[in-house]
Amino acid sequence: MRAARLSVVTAATAVAALTAVTGCTEKGGSGSGDNVINVTATDDKCEVSKNEVPAGHVELAIENKGSKVNEVYILFPDDRVVTERENIGPGTKQRVTAEVKAGDYQIACKPGMKGDGIRQDIKVTGGTAAKRDPRLDKAVAEYRKYVQAQADETVPLAETFAKAVKDGDMEAAKAAYAPSRIGWERTEPVAESFGDIDPKVDLREDGLEEGQDLETDWTGWHRLERSLWKDDKLTARDSELADQLITDLKDWQNRVGKAEITPTSMANGAKELLDEVATGKVTGEEERYSHTDLVDFKANVEGAEKSYELLKSVAEENDPALVTELDKQFAALNTLLDQYRPDQTSYDFTSYDKVGEADRKELSDAVNALAEPLSKLAAAVVVK
Repeated sequence: MRAARLSVVTAATAVAALTAVTGCTEKGGSGSGDNVINVTATDDKCEVSKNEVPAGHVELAIENKGSKVNEVYILFPDDRVVTERENIGPGTKQRVTAEVKAGDYQIACKPGMKGDGIRQDIKVTGGTAAKRDPRLDKAVAEYRKYVQAQADETVPLAETFAKAVKDGDMEAAKAAYAPSRIGWERTEPVAESFGDIDPKVDLREDGLEEGQDLETDWTGWHRLERSLWKDDKLTARDSELADQLITDLKDWQNRVGKAEITPTSMANGAKELLDEVATGKVTGEEERYSHTDLVDFKANVEGAEKSYELLKSVAEENDPALVTELDKQFAALNTLLDQYRPDQTSYDFTSYDKVGEADRKELSDAVNALAEPLSKLAAAVVVK
């Protein structure tokens, strides 16, 4: 998953900056009510206030009392993700709302953003589904079409990239690399909800778990990125990796239509995409060899904005001030990004190693200004 690709030190720095600039850390006491679960995360514990809640909208009131950056998940029994909140800095609080059906689940805390996490079993009882504005059913249906279309468009672009790798054509492979990733970056939270696909196709070098081997266990786009830009050569192993990438992306393409998607998962996914920008793209870590970070950056923002636009009509009725702020901040961030591409209709962005520290700070501030109100979108689409 995304968080597994972050170094702990860097993530801590990014989160500290995010909370300092936006006030994203929540103040006040613990949550209350039948549908609220207080989650206290430390470096070696994951404590929950209750192990049973009624079906419908469930809210996690999370506090990180440890010294490491943490992330908290609600997981299906097969490890698919119901919802998550990543990059929770030490000493901070976060709240996340999810729509959950009756059944058995786990809450997992991942201190240091590594491994399977410290888990607690929870049971969601009753057969009552969450109340939902009918417009949100249409939003979910439209978003399903969107994520499937992104997967369908990604595979042939990735096949072009893979062919160039296998042909040993370095320049063609470099040119095809960033475009092949756009659809994935727009919809990454949906892919991550399956748990097993993201580590195969989008893992960074420092995201390998303890005991994994760099040469045999690291696969996907970023492994090939290293061959193209750092090693400056393509080998027989890269041809194998190119084939494996297509196999894994076709798996994603075939499974994405079965993803569990709700209005709150769309809203939370939009926030996750902004977190991805804040902790990977703005820092230059994601595309550390190709420096195509701004392509991923734009795709993440587009994916977040798509979810927002589909949910906007309901959110506007429930929280008009929030929608006004989100419109403002999306426009500001997009305008800023457009300064780094001469042709507004293309994805030909400035190489990120050419973007100075002051400009990176400006981009970071714009991301943070959007991320804070976006964290409230899920609550704004819940029927009161």
